[in-house]
Amino acid sequence: MMAGDDDLAALREQIALTSSAAISASDLDHAFQLQLAEAIQASLLGSGPNAAAASSSSQAAPALPVPESSSDAAYAFAVQAANLARAEQDRRDAEACRAAHARAAASARVAAHDALFARELAAIPEDQWAHDGDYFERPLESDKSRRPLFRVFSKGMASREVVGPRDRDPSVAVLAAAICGPQGEVLLRIHKPVERFVGGRMIVEVMALMEGLDAALGLGIRSVTIVTGYRPLYNHMLGIWRPSGRNLADMINQVLSVRRKFDQCAISLVEPSQVSYVVKLATDSITVLITKARAANANMAKRENCTICMEDTDITKIHMVEGCAHRFCFSCMKEHVKVKLLNGMLPGCPQGGCTTKLTVEGSKIFLSPRLLGIMVQRVREGQIPPNQKVYCPYPKCSALMSLKEVMHPMQESSSNYTATDAATLRKCVKCRGSFCINCKVPWHDRMTCYDYKRRYPHARPEDAKLQNLARQRLWRQCVKCKHMIELAEGCYHMICVCGFEFCYTCGKEWKEKKATCSCPLWDEHNIIREVDEDGDDYEEDEDDVYF
Repeated sequence: MMAGDDDLAALREQIALTSSAAISASDLDHAFQLQLAEAIQASLLGSGPNAAAASSSSQAAPALPVPESSSDAAYAFAVQAANLARAEQDRRDAEACRAAHARAAASARVAAHDALFARELAAIPEDQWAHDGDYFERPLESDKSRRPLFRVFSKGMASREVVGPRDRDPSVAVLAAAICGPQGEVLLRIHKPVERFVGGRMIVEVMALMEGLDAALGLGIRSVTIVTGYRPLYNHMLGIWRPSGRNLADMINQVLSVRRKFDQCAISLVEPSQVSYVVKLATDSITVLITKARAANANMAKRENCTICMEDTDITKIHMVEGCAHRFCFSCMKEHVKVKLLNGMLPGCPQGGCTTKLTVEGSKIFLSPRLLGIMVQRVREGQIPPNQKVYCPYPKCSALMSLKEVMHPMQESSSNYTATDAATLRKCVKCRGSFCINCKVPWHDRMTCYDYKRRYPHARPEDAKLQNLARQRLWRQCVKCKHMIELAEGCYHMICVCGFEFCYTCGKEWKEKKATCSCPLWDEHNIIREVDEDGDDYEEDEDDVYF
């Protein structure tokens, strides 16, 4: 203890000597400036003739007295030379004094550093010294450290440090940092949120320091002092403590790697009150994050999980199917209805095993106008049995009707048709065009159906093209509803949209889910499909769905 007091006394004496040397150097500089001013004034007095000539040419400056003899001028020059020599000697003495002062100041810094480091070593417990003693170091700051440095303040804060013990932790964090100039002015401040943060205080503190150092490098700063009020961070940065986990060790190594990019980067441990600015910045930011997180959690209570896409959706975007109360999001409902309409089927509830059919009115909320129009058409088609469906043969109309709905021309009082025409002549309920219900073509006046079919085997050119294409592609026509069907993939057991089941190879009907022919059930070329190497599936837009 006595040795420590002696060291402190010697240190105080060295500091006093250094202060007195600085005062002496200041006095010598002031004396040198006074002597130099006197020498200059004497020089101006010695140049008499020139000064008199200058005074005669200009009335702005008064005339200087002219010496009476040359001996006075010589004496003046001798006095000037002596003054200059004395001033030069004083300047050299001042430089020597400043050099001595610098040496004394350097000695004082070394002594102060050694005394402080000795006290820190003495305060280290024996067990810690035995484990980490070889890693303790306190480098002596160079002379460059005396120049003004930029300071980096950092503070990492997690929500668990703010919320109460009974409150729900939203698991968020904030990284706050501030860069201050040599005069203490704030050059840049950072507050960066971290969503779904998992980790302790040490990790978030290191992350905040990393943000501050990266920002300083981005500003082109090469000389900084790290200021922190968190001792564990200070000890880890100096190597006094070793990181306990691998994740923390990796993060500290990253900070040390960034630190080496600076020309000079010191670290200083200060009282918590000296980092209050960045602490307040972190506190304000984490409060805002917690408020937003709680608001989001409150909104989550108003969201519902869709069992198709498994996404949490706002309850205002959830559709409840009428009749069964199954609930799905608008997006999944729209896609389900779109696929069903594309395949010529009436859409039902997407729930497995549910047979509830969707209604047009209930589907208006999630369907586009075009898909809604297609659905109206499909519902209309579904209400008419396949053997009762009649389409207007005029291309500009093509209205769907049932056999009961078509107009019988004989029902009109002003009809000019004969009784013979009544068997096959009908009129469209929409365009009022006359057509043959047997031939499904516009009305063939004064010609029987037999004669018409003999003269025009293919009444419309597109029918001939369709039949020719069907023969080339081996398409089949349903014998019940006359729909043309193409086998894209799968077995030869076909189920038409009208419900008729038949064999695609020969066209014979399936009865009670069993074939009535001996044709093969499948071909492996139609069962095994090669996947496109790109793996890109073409998604058809709703505007490309035709009916």
